[in-house]
Amino acid sequence: MVTVVVVINLLISLTLLCVAWQVWRLKGKIAFIGDRLLDYERCSHDLLYKAPENIYLGQQNLLNLRQSNQSLQIQIQQLRQIVSLLLLGQRSWKRYVGKKKPIKSINS
Repeated sequence: MVTVVVVINLLISLTLLCVAWQVWRLKGKIAFIGDRLLDYERCSHDLLYKAPENIYLGQQNLLNLRQSNQSLQIQIQQLRQIVSLLLLGQRSWKRYVGKKKPIKSINS
């Protein structure tokens, strides 16, 4: 009878030892995963820490580019108008100069 109790206690002890070993290994894996997640969080924080400021700067730069582009568009429009006027003047000049009357000779 005592032998049976000792054997049962040994089996229970071995089972609990295996369970404790598995829990200890699981604890190590969880600690490793936790450390890895903490590293990822630090990296993402470093990357995203200045994101709002960078977004604001990007918006400001975009606004400046739009304003610069707008003034350039006005200058391009003015240049096109000048070129159109020059072409109109050239065509008018060709019509005026092209219709010269022939010179009559005095001896005729």
